Amino acid sequence: MAKKKVLFECQACGLQSPRWLGKCTGCQQWDTLVELSSEQIKFVEEIKKSSNKPIKPKAIPITEVTQENIQRFSSGSKELDLVLGGGIVPGSLTLIGGSPGIGKSTLLLKIAGNLASQHYKVLYVSGEESAGQIKLRADRLKANYKELFLLPEINLQHILQEISSKNYNFIIIDSIQTLYSEETPSAPGSVTQVRTITFELMRVAKNLDIPIFIIGHITKDGSIAGPRVLEHMVDTVLYFEGDPNSELRLLRGFKNRFGSTNEVGIFEMSKDGLLDAKTMAGKFFNKEKLASGSALTVIMEGSRPIIIEIQALVSEAYGHPKRSSTGFDNNRLTMLLALLEKKLDLPLSSYDVFVNVSGGIKIHEPSADLAIIAAILSSYRERKLSAQTLFLGEVSLTGEIREISALGQRLKEMETQGFSKAVIPTKPLEKTAIKCYIANEVSKVVEWM
Repeated sequence: MAKKKVLFECQACGLQSPRWLGKCTGCQQWDTLVELSSEQIKFVEEIKKSSNKPIKPKAIPITEVTQENIQRFSSGSKELDLVLGGGIVPGSLTLIGGSPGIGKSTLLLKIAGNLASQHYKVLYVSGEESAGQIKLRADRLKANYKELFLLPEINLQHILQEISSKNYNFIIIDSIQTLYSEETPSAPGSVTQVRTITFELMRVAKNLDIPIFIIGHITKDGSIAGPRVLEHMVDTVLYFEGDPNSELRLLRGFKNRFGSTNEVGIFEMSKDGLLDAKTMAGKFFNKEKLASGSALTVIMEGSRPIIIEIQALVSEAYGHPKRSSTGFDNNRLTMLLALLEKKLDLPLSSYDVFVNVSGGIKIHEPSADLAIIAAILSSYRERKLSAQTLFLGEVSLTGEIREISALGQRLKEMETQGFSKAVIPTKPLEKTAIKCYIANEVSKVVEWM
């Protein structure tokens, strides 16, 4: 009697192993390997056989390759076009992730309405909502157009049949984890299903030159659910960020084969849906009510300077001191506190320190270090900072305040918003109406407070 073949597959990264492992050696996740059935093992072996067929090489010199001219078209949203690199690319496969209720479906339905109003034929596939539920949201978003077609379906074969029946110009899949293929013997949302469905959608997008947007669920740690190969197969990966209780949402690119990943789109949630934020002035700071423990700075989100407010609370600790930050790296906060204790002899080891970045924005650059320190000193001394002064600079472990990028753009934004003073590490190269105070060491920051 032939021995039964056993195969285990990781539900996080897709790694396959002939025996069960408590910890996956591919993604280092615990208890993610699941035993495949005999039908699934047979399916995997057939895929491997088909992929191992000899192919005649057709390599050509790079000098003989003609450059492709990408013809983009607008989505009707300036913020989304900015993140995509200038607009939607025909034949592209885009994955959008984000926490529940952040606005993924709302944004894409609004985009579908924008394109349908321009006489693009749009297909909205939903595996989570009925056509009636989508219709209610479309009424609120004013996205009712004859060129927008709804398909509540989770069977991939039925979806592909519908796509082939009409000449669609744009397709939305909501969401990838709810679909299943009859040819794959596993449950919807499994590694095998997600991988197979994504491959089929990629084939449709490339062969028919149709842009497809896919909505993906996220896990507890904030990454898109399913195998990591999902993010490798698509052309663009976008993530929604922001507090669901706040009206502001940030759309950030983490992968883009057709443009830069440095840009970020900013949206506002209103009664009419997710709309482009018309202006950033005053969205992330309150210039009129700058209390003790608050400091202002300018960060760069791609090519866009944004003025934000840093809030700090320093209070006497009862027991083990706490260090907590929202919107800022907690490890970097601990480093800055140790630096203040050593360089300025502040007894912060006996104080609780809490830091918050207003507006739900997350800081991904070190230029806000000086503002963090200023806010902590302001709270510790119960002394208000000037509402006209902004703090810009990266702080090193030696206490040195280092230069930051795009200083001219940041000062120009300050001037536009009516600020008059800035504490910076070096003298700006361009002339500015902002009165600049040079501070190249942490100890000198105290002089401007």
